[in-house]
Amino acid sequence: MSVLKEESFKVYEKFQLPEDGLVEKLQQHSLHILTITEDWCGDAMMINPVIRKIGEAAGIDIRVALRDVDTSLIDRHLTNGGRAIPMILILSEKGELLGKWGPRAPEVQKIVDELRGALPPKEDPTFAEKQKEVIATLRERYISEEILWTYVYESFKHTMMNILEKE
Repeated sequence: MSVLKEESFKVYEKFQLPEDGLVEKLQQHSLHILTITEDWCGDAMMINPVIRKIGEAAGIDIRVALRDVDTSLIDRHLTNGGRAIPMILILSEKGELLGKWGPRAPEVQKIVDELRGALPPKEDPTFAEKQKEVIATLRERYISEEILWTYVYESFKHTMMNILEKE
């Protein structure tokens, strides 16, 4: 078992769904979720447990597609031209794409952008080492800062409510 899998289980065990009516609203619809992800992804380590808790509570069928096994799926859902994961696809009962969410909540993206912005240029001999430090910092924050899980929940909830309004 990879370290990230163990950390993902920790997030899953600690994250508590808010009692805000989202689950009950989702239960009224026949939705499916397809998560494009990979076990090595730090963002997925934090995000997938939150999405899984929502799906389980609402009775939503959640399937996983590994990004690197077949890139044709992620290539239809690029983020700024990149294969960023996790990408959460929300599907109808018939498998039609209703919407998508990912790869990060806006507040988490801001943190990532700030940390990346402090990195030296890629040509700098210290870049690889500094990048590893950024990844380690993010991983630790993703596990320990429960507010980040709330950002993910609230951002995903917003996406889901917009989808349900269109139905």
